[in-house]
Amino acid sequence: MKLLKTIRADPSDTFIFDKAAEPGEWAVSGAFMFARLDPATLSGKARAAFRGGFLGIESFGWSTLARVIEVSEEDRSAAVELLVARLVQHFGAPDITTARPAAQEEIAFAASLCDHPAETLVAVSRDCKDGVTREAYRTLSSNGRPKPAPVFTFLQVADDAVPSRQQIDLVALRDGARR
Repeated sequence: MKLLKTIRADPSDTFIFDKAAEPGEWAVSGAFMFARLDPATLSGKARAAFRGGFLGIESFGWSTLARVIEVSEEDRSAAVELLVARLVQHFGAPDITTARPAAQEEIAFAASLCDHPAETLVAVSRDCKDGVTREAYRTLSSNGRPKPAPVFTFLQVADDAVPSRQQIDLVALRDGARR
């Protein structure tokens, strides 16, 4: 059995979405979050979440990518129960008995997206035409070749200080960059 978990390949989700999911949360499509909204009226970060976000069910934050992972039946049940609690707490479901079928359906749909090898990354793309929301999914998988060293490294400095040439050279040496 397989399910989806959020992944953060870089810090961009923290800029793209109002609330970014933490890496490693159970993930579902999250399209239900927009069921009572007109996607044409969304803008900015809400629009970004609609157009390309997976919902992390622990935080109700968004993730651009989700990762396929192998899970046990206990893991699946835990994901369902967590989503049940979140639907009551954050989405206004009247009680857990009412929320459970919806949570089971969302988790089952997420599992249906996992017909790929473990560690495959999945991305979602949504649009709304004529009042109908459509989702398309694509997968990203490793080609098996070793990854090249990063071309850029970001150096954090305090108080807008300009890093010295020596600091930049140390970062380049640490990361294996060549001149």
